[in-house]
Amino acid sequence: MRLILLGGPGAGKGTQAQKLVDKYGIPQISTGDMLRAALREGTELGLEAKKYMDAGKLVPDEVVVGLIEERIKAGDCKDGFMLDGFPRTVGQADALKNVLDKMGIAIDHVISIEVPNDELVARLTGRRACRGCSSGYHVMFDPPKTEGVCDDCGGELYQRDDDNETTIRSRLNVYEEQTAPLIDYYKSAGLLRPIEGTGSIDEIFARITSVIG
Repeated sequence: MRLILLGGPGAGKGTQAQKLVDKYGIPQISTGDMLRAALREGTELGLEAKKYMDAGKLVPDEVVVGLIEERIKAGDCKDGFMLDGFPRTVGQADALKNVLDKMGIAIDHVISIEVPNDELVARLTGRRACRGCSSGYHVMFDPPKTEGVCDDCGGELYQRDDDNETTIRSRLNVYEEQTAPLIDYYKSAGLLRPIEGTGSIDEIFARITSVIG
């Protein structure tokens, strides 16, 4: 089974990705993890990517797609894989399709975890971290016993700068601008599987598995 997983910041993509990996036994291919591995191993494409990263530039699509092609050829991908965080644009989706066509394989499902923006803002602005031990909490879903105080070390809980509403809404706007055309792209290809991303983790996972079988 070959999957692409889409979902905005706070949609619960990481949690569902791990459950899919556990259930189907396929590797999760994250572009960030893949780039770090290529840099660590000093592969030709990894060194090419490093030149751009050292210069503070985005790694070009052709280099990222090349890394994905290398990764998909690994033995653990023979029964399938799940792409997480790629593609982000229609151009990347086209480049990915060209590579997969060349390899004689195709994406089976594009899972899009859909959550209203106001819900995503509530999820992300509710996160708190301890200044002392870095333990994480959430004011709605996992609150401390005493408001503003860490259960573990008694340290002060605070909201990270990038968890404020203005920053989060900006991130959501960027995601929508990039991803809306991508959703139309995969819908036209008959591959898009929209999943309601509200409810419990298990309820959302059940919706995903009922769609992909």
